[in-house]
Amino acid sequence: MSDCLFCQIVAGQIPSYRLYEDEAAIAFLDIGPWHRGHSLVVPKRHTIDGTVEADSWHELAEALVTVSQLLRSKLGASGINLLSNAGASAGQEVFHFHVHVIPRYDDHPGMAGLSERDPGAADDLAGLHALLMAQ
Repeated sequence: MSDCLFCQIVAGQIPSYRLYEDEAAIAFLDIGPWHRGHSLVVPKRHTIDGTVEADSWHELAEALVTVSQLLRSKLGASGINLLSNAGASAGQEVFHFHVHVIPRYDDHPGMAGLSERDPGAADDLAGLHALLMAQ
């Protein structure tokens, strides 16, 4: 879908800091993160809502596990929130199914810090990307 932001990212028309890619999904750093390392996992095919098609979740499973492990190992996250907003009333802003992978740290336990985005967490996405992708 040409006017979909995530479809444009999948197609490489809009740059992103990709962390993972397979035949069905991609993962990239969120440019408006709630916490350092906040990432998005999206199916390559356009689908609006993961509550409509079970296959959408299956397509993302490997990416969700891999990105979660990456954030834990490289950033020292002590926990992970997986969050998907389905529909405008639930807070969905980009109408292409996606799952937020939000690393959590001991200094912000529970749901603390998920009501507002952390502007400082986006300061050096290029540096963070390099750190996460380093072998």
